[in-house]
Amino acid sequence: MKIGELAKRSGCSIQTIRYYEKEGLISAPERTEGNFRLYNSVVLEKLSFIKNCRALDLTLSEIKHLVSLQNSPETPCEAVNEMIDTHLLVVESRIEDLQKLHGDLKQLRLKCGNARSVDQCGILGELLPKPERSPSGTRK
Repeated sequence: MKIGELAKRSGCSIQTIRYYEKEGLISAPERTEGNFRLYNSVVLEKLSFIKNCRALDLTLSEIKHLVSLQNSPETPCEAVNEMIDTHLLVVESRIEDLQKLHGDLKQLRLKCGNARSVDQCGILGELLPKPERSPSGTRK
């Protein structure tokens, strides 16, 4: 199949397919006499694998590592488990950061009622820098 059909069937853009090829995530395809790329079902399957990995927010580096592990089927899968465990820690940290952000935004929203003008907006006032205080407690 040509790249346009592969793009349609895989749900990846032509640019993405070319990028994955350049990055070595999929192998370089055969070419027709007219220099068109010709892909097979193995590449379609590989693109599906990559899309599933990207849906889990795995990086291209992590995906490359998984692909290399796939090419060494006798390798113990502890490396895969370790990668996912590490990724879980990153995701959990991001969740904590997002929960803190959510709380901060909710608190900020409480700083302003609906019936105020912008010059009285508590949110905008809260976002302004606070005047520094000198060690004696007076404002600079």
